[in-house]
Amino acid sequence: MSQPDHRMNLRSLETPTGVSAVAGPHDIGASPGDKKSKSKSMRGKKKSMFETYMSKEDVSEGLKRGTLIQGILRINPKKFHEAFIPSPDGDRDIFIDGVVARNRALNGDLVVVKLLPEEQWKVVKPENNDKETEGTYESDLPEELCGHHLPQQSLKSCNDSPDVIIEAQFDGSDSEDGHGIIQNVLVDGVKKLSVCVSEKGKEDGDAPVTKDETTCISQDTRALPEKSLQRSAKVVYILEKKHSRAATGFLKLLADKNSELFRKYALFSPSDHRVPRIYVPLKDCPHDFVARPKDYANTLFICRIVDWKEDCNFALGQLAKSLGQAGEIEPETEGILTEYGVDFSDFSSEVLECLPQGLPWTIPPEEFSKRRDLRKDCIFTIDPSTARDLDDALSCKPLADGSFEVGVHIADVSYFVPEGSDLDKVAAERATSVYLVQKVVPMLPRLLCEELCSLNPMSDKLTFSVIWTLTPAGKILDEWFGRTIIRSCTKLSYEHAQSMIESPTEKIPVTELPPISPEHSSKEVHQAVLNLHGIAKRLRQQRFEDGALRLDQLKLAFTLDHETGLPQGCHIYEYRDSNKLVEEFMLLANMAVAHKIHRAFPEQALLRRHPPPQTRMLNDLMEFCDQMGLPMDFSSAGALNKSLTQTFGDDKHSLARKEVLINMCSRPMQMALYFCSGLLQDPAQFRHYALNVPLYTHFTSPIRRFADVLVHRLLAAALGYREQLDLAPDTLQKQADHCNDRRMASKRVQELSTGLFFAVLVKESGPLESEAMVMGVLNQAFDVLVLRYGVQKRIYCNALALRSHHFQKVGKKPELTLVWEPEDTEQEPTRQVITIFSLVEVVLRAEATALKYSAILKRPGTLGHLGPEKEEECDSEPED
Repeated sequence: MSQPDHRMNLRSLETPTGVSAVAGPHDIGASPGDKKSKSKSMRGKKKSMFETYMSKEDVSEGLKRGTLIQGILRINPKKFHEAFIPSPDGDRDIFIDGVVARNRALNGDLVVVKLLPEEQWKVVKPENNDKETEGTYESDLPEELCGHHLPQQSLKSCNDSPDVIIEAQFDGSDSEDGHGIIQNVLVDGVKKLSVCVSEKGKEDGDAPVTKDETTCISQDTRALPEKSLQRSAKVVYILEKKHSRAATGFLKLLADKNSELFRKYALFSPSDHRVPRIYVPLKDCPHDFVARPKDYANTLFICRIVDWKEDCNFALGQLAKSLGQAGEIEPETEGILTEYGVDFSDFSSEVLECLPQGLPWTIPPEEFSKRRDLRKDCIFTIDPSTARDLDDALSCKPLADGSFEVGVHIADVSYFVPEGSDLDKVAAERATSVYLVQKVVPMLPRLLCEELCSLNPMSDKLTFSVIWTLTPAGKILDEWFGRTIIRSCTKLSYEHAQSMIESPTEKIPVTELPPISPEHSSKEVHQAVLNLHGIAKRLRQQRFEDGALRLDQLKLAFTLDHETGLPQGCHIYEYRDSNKLVEEFMLLANMAVAHKIHRAFPEQALLRRHPPPQTRMLNDLMEFCDQMGLPMDFSSAGALNKSLTQTFGDDKHSLARKEVLINMCSRPMQMALYFCSGLLQDPAQFRHYALNVPLYTHFTSPIRRFADVLVHRLLAAALGYREQLDLAPDTLQKQADHCNDRRMASKRVQELSTGLFFAVLVKESGPLESEAMVMGVLNQAFDVLVLRYGVQKRIYCNALALRSHHFQKVGKKPELTLVWEPEDTEQEPTRQVITIFSLVEVVLRAEATALKYSAILKRPGTLGHLGPEKEEECDSEPED
């Protein structure tokens, strides 16, 4: 099975990209590390904490010879001394133990590692079942695998109503590929698959972990079976500093008031414990910080790392700005955007000058002679009710022979974005719009996003269309690509389209529909939706018969208070037939365009591939399902999809079990990646695992994805509208890499935004109660999926009012027995047995720490009463 690859070829070894070669802040003088080194220079050189990086030449040679390995560094957010890179052979991750072995690399960096001698490899104890030996994966599930075309847009789009429902910002309207990201992650990160762990310290992802518990061995490894060792390594070079080197956090005074450092530096403590603590010059700090440090105890700051010397355990940084009070939505949001390198600044005057200046803009007369005029056709959009950037429109015209002319019409963004212009450069750099719960950070200026390019109803728009002749069963009889002009007759919401699908013979009252242009009737639109729905059902059925996979996960939608912007409530977003209708035709268009541009430019097509699941994690999941007696077939995407749809019933318990298993199945899945076809020799690597198709690309969302703009240019060249792109394959691959990086950053930001709003909701409206299903059982804790909200939490025995608890394995299945302290001294203690797939009642409640919440198990047989709780132990400070 393919390796978890993040790069197609070896990157040229220049100065690590992503960070300037600044030695320190201006006028700062020597760094703390410099001071120490210089003070001891007469007595011999100070011993460095970190190793010097290898030379570029040695790294290049080592990678070629296979003595060095490159990969993306993942630091466990719960145990920040643990880091991992994927193994090139797809086997168990390579372990990197501690800050020193990480050698100043940060989460997400592309690093080069050298394996340690075998006697220093990590011992994986047999009773671990290997479940704690993989890096904690954040949400890498590709959007092609899960829900799609989710509502977007900001609070501002609904100022006519007192409250606004934001139905899950996510990735905008990713209609073509069943979009949506793993929303279960929220603020906790994806939990590891846990069957059982029996040694103390391993069971608790948040508990302090001693050095002994990471178990690097000194015994003779020859006596140990190979499977009980995990290859371990150290970082010797950073190929690309992908982490932004920015962090949000809090300022503290240094502990030693008599030291020279105390007079020059404060200590910045990042909220993300995977980032090191940072020395910042006092001159960057508020003028009264030293005198009144407590006044700033809850103030959130942004700090940027500018240097991290070999002889200093802390990095050196510059304080960028004060954000405001921790726990408030806007300061926290700005911090999230900054940490992940999202450019949310206003567009420059140079960029805005690239836009049409004479407004209102009208289509130039010469364009009508270059395009097919479809303005009289019944064409309409189906989008979230709050959407303002309308990328795609649909049409469906019945033909005399019983077939249909079906069109997908996409905003012709490339017309407005001249190649090489300042607008083109900023769009390429941003690469994607970023959808937060409360707003959107657009890739393009709003004049384009919401007006000139957006397919707003009853106005002439430039489009790029794919038009098929289809049978009612979805068989393609003919296909046409070309530039067009359309005039959408109405803007339907998903709710409008859904009501049409559910009322095929009833006329929808005019009052329940949006305005429709007088050239077309509501009956005509209604029939077109029904025809599209009928074809989409057949297309979808055929796709899954052909072996596609879908992992629908629970996604949150928020209701926001119009005045305060605070969340008033939330619910699980419902993915319905109207969503599926749009998805099928977007998928069809993307696949068609992929084949068209690859035929025209076999060395220069920008495509999207999805590698198969990671071998080791998939094997772990297979082992888990076997232990649990679940008849799951993981031999292919289609076999897995069939197992998920046929294994479970429709009762509450079965549906909850399915949600848990879908969540577990998402973990071995790899990212889908943009790539240039000329840089991959094996066409088998072009495949898209989840869709089970040989070629795929992104064409349908150019307003919010730069990859789609590039694909539009390639399609235009393939059709003879323009000359071939002057882009070498390796240049196109670099752009593809950047799109991949920014897409992943965007997904992380969306997850964190949803996590932020949910944490605020728990704080403002909690405690919140829900049923939950147990996902993993450990010897002093267990993981649950909270079904009402789609979040995962770990529940600790030491946080419950228990008299005792006992862990055991019954056969292969882990079991935790809880003995509750009786509320009345005359009562007998209540026993509760926790196993995987147990249904339990939990309560989510806010903690004293800003925007943290915990899950507490409800005492059996109680309604809303939790009883006294003990303090939950957790890791609160990063490793120095």
